[in-house]
Order: sequence, then structure tokens, then C-alpha cells
Amino acid sequence: MTYDDEHSHHHGHQEGDLAHGRDHAAPQIVYSPHVPDHDHDHDDAEMPLQDNPIWQQDNVSLSSVGMDIGSSGTQVVFSRLHLRRIGEDLTSRYIVVRRETLYRSPVSLTPYASAELIDAEALGSIIDRAYGEARIGPEDVDTGVVILTGEALRRRNAEAIAGVLAERGGELVTATAGHNMEAMLAAYGSGAAKASYDSGRRILNVDIGGGTTKFALLDGGRVVATAAVHVGGRLQVVDGSGTIVRLDPAGRRHARRAGYDWALGDTARDAELAQVAERMADALVAAVSADPPPEVAELFLTPALGDLGAIDGVMFSGGVGEYVYDRETVSFGDLGRPLGRAVRRRVDSGALPYPLLEAGECIRATALGASEYSVQLSGNTGWISDPDALLPRRNLQVVRPRYELGESVQPDEIAAAIRAHLVALDADQLLHDMALAMSWSGLPSYARLSAFARGLRDGLAERIDAGRPVYVVLDGDVAMTLGRLLRDELGVPGEVLVVDGLNLRDFDYIDLGRLRHPSNTVPVTIKSLVFSEDPHR
Repeated sequence: MTYDDEHSHHHGHQEGDLAHGRDHAAPQIVYSPHVPDHDHDHDDAEMPLQDNPIWQQDNVSLSSVGMDIGSSGTQVVFSRLHLRRIGEDLTSRYIVVRRETLYRSPVSLTPYASAELIDAEALGSIIDRAYGEARIGPEDVDTGVVILTGEALRRRNAEAIAGVLAERGGELVTATAGHNMEAMLAAYGSGAAKASYDSGRRILNVDIGGGTTKFALLDGGRVVATAAVHVGGRLQVVDGSGTIVRLDPAGRRHARRAGYDWALGDTARDAELAQVAERMADALVAAVSADPPPEVAELFLTPALGDLGAIDGVMFSGGVGEYVYDRETVSFGDLGRPLGRAVRRRVDSGALPYPLLEAGECIRATALGASEYSVQLSGNTGWISDPDALLPRRNLQVVRPRYELGESVQPDEIAAAIRAHLVALDADQLLHDMALAMSWSGLPSYARLSAFARGLRDGLAERIDAGRPVYVVLDGDVAMTLGRLLRDELGVPGEVLVVDGLNLRDFDYIDLGRLRHPSNTVPVTIKSLVFSEDPHR
């Protein structure tokens, strides 16, 4: 079975329909009545389904790149995403129904200029090589995500790396960090989300990377809990003679717990490294318990998981996952091999009391997840006053006010909620554009929508008066009507963009791509905070 058969998107109800393209032998044909013996062209002659404008509106194809730069490994994956519009009730959301992997680069060791500094130039050439071998240019990439994972993000030159990547990433690629999002992406990339969706089981995905381990709990295909701890395979590295050439602060703490007070330049024997790995494996087992002891609780980079309830199986991904499944035997002078084997022993002995499930992908899980799940497509009922002036846009901060929509909508309450939330999120500065994420529910009657539009206008009055453009993102399917009300009835003078079919949260940042024809949709890349130093570090 190929990876793509295994890993087609976990919305199982899509199986078997046309866009899934199970049979690639011949293009699907739409047949129209045709009278024999006529030798001239007909408007209604048969044509490939992909050329039918109605099909094109509902089915969109994007090329995507996922780059994953961790403390230890760097990888690049190019994919083609097929999105299908699901029109139900008041939504016209697009979801990924199929993904083809166009090219996967080999995994390279992330290059370091010194113990602390990642070598941005060498990293650039790794990425250039991937583009060259894939025969894809940055201009061919519609969307995607670059993930600088926890440890790589701590490096002093993380911003320089982001610059190197932006030059090579195509119009929409952006740097993303955030332990919870990484955990989620890894669960999609490893196949845990699909396995959970297909079987309805509760599955724990454990992604053990170079610097951090990410946990994601899946229930029926949905991620219901995520967390991250400071346990990883390359927190400590020795050279061929056993001299310690890299020792991260967390690596030093793990060594101390095992009884070794090491510093850079000290010698560490294999048996001693194995002892450190045993303590790290114990910490991982304790981390998924309902009440981890204090020395494990302090390893969390996020709130702890708490009581996970019943779990039907566990999957491993990340570089160390290769050793858990015995797919990799070579040692890279780090803790990866002893840690992977120590974790496997705890699964086999029942210390980690969940059945081991086969994972589809280990080391490439995050990059594959990134290339598949970093993009949503807006609904095709948007209002964009001037696409050239408003699009594309990068790094719009998302602000999502909280309010209740009753049978009658109160404009004053909406406006007050917007103003208060702008202040709470430091988004009341007029220097920067931002995206207002609003929730819409209930009847789309004129009275309710008109009141909603007035609340929006009043809440953003300062911004509108200053001539700033207005970006509104909705989850319900009323963008076109709302945009028309703001411009035509309420006379908002500046540029207005209202798109729908998107679910966003506070602390998201979004990139809006160019308007796509004929579907009239906007590709939206969603990411969490970039370069946020975690207070726990």
C-alpha cells in the first residue's frame, strides 16, 4: 500500500467520489448529447471533468510545501492538495480530500555554525537542492508552512533563518512555531488522525524529536488534547571519541537526574548515555499519567495533559520514533537510539500501558502534516472591494471577540466586544492591519445582518476613520451580504475584505493569498505565534 492510499484525508465520507481520483488511468469525461454525422464543433461536446467550470468551482488544486527545521533534522516535502467544497447548511468550506506527495527530500542534519548558531547559508543550500531535485520553483508554490521547532526557534538567529526561508518559499510560505500546533501536525502526518477517524478509536500520538516530545490525543479523528515536554534525542551529542560536543540546558538537567554533572568537552560513555536515556523514557511514561511528579511536571513546555481517560493505542513519530519501531539502527552520536529503544521496552513491558500501533510516517511526520494542514480555503461567497489593493497580505493578527448572537442582534454589544478585545490583545494600534474573526449563527435575515454590520462598523470606527482597510473573517456563510452592507448601506469608505468558511482563534496569524479563479476563493495560511520564547524555557 502506498503512503497516499494509507493517508488520504480522514474525512471518510469522501471515499469513492470523483475528486478522490482513485482511478488515474483516464480523465473523467462528462458526456453530452451529440448527434452522429455532424463534423463541426458543438458547445456541448464531451469534455474532461476537470475542464468543467462548475466542477472547477467546487474542486480546487493547490501546490504546497512543508519545511520542517528541527534541532536535529531538516526536511522539505512538496505536495499537491485537492480541496473539495462541502456545501451544507450555511457553510461553503473547502476540505482536503486527497494529497499527492510530489517530492520528499532526504532528511538532512540541521547544519550548525557553532553549538548555538544554525548555519543559515548552509540551510539555504539544503532547501535550494530540494527545489532543484523536485523541479519546482518558489513561484510554483501556492501555500505551505515552515516549522521552526522549539529548539531551532531558540537559536539566536531564528529570524535570519526565517528570512532565508521566505526568499525560497514562494508567495505564501511562513514560519510557524507553537508546541500545540506541532503536536497536531505530527498526529496528522503520522496517520494517527486517519487511523482514529477510520476506527473511531482514541489514539495517543507521541512525536519524539531532537529537542522536544509532542503528545496529541485523538478521538474519532479529532485532536482533543495536546502537550509538549523537553525530552528529545539530540539534547546531548557526542563525537566519535565520546566527547560531549553539544549539551542543551534540558540535556544537562536529564543527565543530572541520572547522576552525571556533565559540561561541554566532558567524556560520556555509551553505558552512561543509556542511563540518561532510561531516565528520559521514564519521564515520558510519567508525563502521560494523570498526575506527573514535580520533576516531570517541570519538563512541560505547555500545560500538562491531565487525565487522558481510556486510550486504545499509541503511535510514535519523529526521528526517535524510527528507533521505537526498529526502522533505524544507525546511531548519530546522540540519545536517539538509546531513547527509542528504552521507550520500546516500556511499551513491551506494559509500563506504558497502551497497545503499540504501526505509524505511517515517523521522521517526516511533521513536514507531511504541514504540507497537508496549513491551509484553509475561504468560501466562494466573499466580498473583496479591490483584490489588487487588499491581496496578498502576510502576517495579519487574528482578533476574535466573544459575544452572543440572539434572535435580535444588538449592534452596541457587538461594537463593545470588538473594542474591548482589540485593547486586550494589543491590537488597537492603527499602524498594523489585523483580521477580525467573527462568529455568525442563526437566521441570515436582513434585520440581523444589518445590525451585525452596524456593530462591526462602530467597533472598528477608529480604524475606518484612519483610512485603514477592514479585514473580516467569518465562520458562517454570509460574507458577501455583510460586505455589501458595510460598503453600500453603511458607507464604509476604505477597502473592505470579508471572507467566510474559516475557523480562526486569537493568537493565530494568517496570510491571505491572491484571489483564485474561477472558484473565487482565497487561500489562507494559518499559523500560531512566530518567535514567541516560551516562558518555561
